[in-house]
Amino acid sequence: MHKVAAIQMKPDSGKVEANQQQAIQMGEQAARDGAHLIVFPELWKTGYHLTKEQFLELAETPAGKTVSLFRELAKKWRTVIVLPFAEKEEDRLYISLAVIENTGELLATYRKSFVWGKEKASFTDGERVYRTIHTSVGNIGVLICYDIEFPEPARLLALQGAELLIVPSVWSFPAESRWDIQLPARALDNTVFLLGVNTVGEGSCGKSKLVAPDGHVLCEAPREETCILLHEIDPSLIGVTRASIPYLADYDQTLLPGGPSREK
Repeated sequence: MHKVAAIQMKPDSGKVEANQQQAIQMGEQAARDGAHLIVFPELWKTGYHLTKEQFLELAETPAGKTVSLFRELAKKWRTVIVLPFAEKEEDRLYISLAVIENTGELLATYRKSFVWGKEKASFTDGERVYRTIHTSVGNIGVLICYDIEFPEPARLLALQGAELLIVPSVWSFPAESRWDIQLPARALDNTVFLLGVNTVGEGSCGKSKLVAPDGHVLCEAPREETCILLHEIDPSLIGVTRASIPYLADYDQTLLPGGPSREK
């Protein structure tokens, strides 16, 4: 059993110091409450509604101050941390995240592979390669916001053994119905747990949620309030669910590019 925490923040665009202080305070509280995994929302430090020039000024690398600070906090709090950040590589910008082990080790970084709408004016799509990450809280798969609206990335992660899909987001009120439909659908499609972590303010609909492998929403945050959503995950539910809903066992992997041939 592991406790997972979704940090539903209210970022203020451009106010990086205030946003970071809010994140640390909420993260510390989640750690005190026994979280083994803490996940922050997409672009929590910079805010969402900035120009490309502003993002370029505030963006960092995986070796930058923000990831380095949270590597130390992961060690101090003894938690795995999933930490989104605006990443700069030369003149390109990516919406990225870092996966940090509870020892402070940087296990992986991931770049959002499907950039949404107005984000295209500032950010570049990351490579569409999806890899399960082995952590002390189990095998996790990470996607960012719009990535979860495509069935294939989640399925590829599940086929690699991901037990929990993590989706940091800035999800808007106009798209709220899609948040409510697609997160449970991706969990059920793949009979895995799914943790969606959203912001509030700046037009975001909140409602961070943890979904069980059968698509049932185990817990959900409010629409317009900051919140630490904390809940236990029981990995045995995956096997129980797959015994009665054998999607992956019955899945025809010949449908996948590069999958086994149908020919005998």
